[in-house]
Amino acid sequence: MLTELKRRAYEANLALPAHGLVHLNFGNASAIDRGRGIIAIKPSGIGYDRLKPSDMVLVDLAGDRVEGKLKPSSDTPTHVVLYNWISTIGAIVHTHSVHATAFAQAGMAIPVLGTTHADFFRGPVPVTRDLGIREIGATYEADTGRVIAETFLKSKTDPDEVPGVLVRRHGPFAWGGTPAEAVENAVALELCARMASLTLALAPRVTRFPEDLRDRHYLRKHGDSAYYGQ
Repeated sequence: MLTELKRRAYEANLALPAHGLVHLNFGNASAIDRGRGIIAIKPSGIGYDRLKPSDMVLVDLAGDRVEGKLKPSSDTPTHVVLYNWISTIGAIVHTHSVHATAFAQAGMAIPVLGTTHADFFRGPVPVTRDLGIREIGATYEADTGRVIAETFLKSKTDPDEVPGVLVRRHGPFAWGGTPAEAVENAVALELCARMASLTLALAPRVTRFPEDLRDRHYLRKHGDSAYYGQ
């Protein structure tokens, strides 16, 4: 089972450069075995072209390494906080994809401007606040996860309905029930960011997107009576 977990995490990591979401060694993906409480995550600083399934590092839900000779991603504590907070997710993706990161660096949420966004996110993709001086200290990565949770709780946003976030001055995180779904949401997040940046350049005062149309598109894919797809 843990070999399969490593394989799924490995494939999710390889999908990131394949989709143009990462450059150099930036970014990582992880997957969790909920039954065992074990997370498989990319090792820190290893190039995607040299990555092997056996390189995936296993950690538990406390963030302690349980298997692997390599150091886990430096973002592991953020993943751990998110897995503990959102019990429904099975995988997490973090990238520095260009357009989503531009929104993060600008401190701007990605607004709902069209149905493409609404197909994946039932609302704006939120941006976190800046981390404080103490939060940038020894527990910086874990505090990043806690600030993500705080952002959703304060705005009363459901992380299952908006499976992505922008960490201010850093970049996007996305998640899903499976590694493939988390990757898909990361691809969609970057696509929506790119579309939004182009739309706002053309029409800075674009009108607010109707909530009933947003919900229609979101629910036809994700609602109890969803009918999109086979």
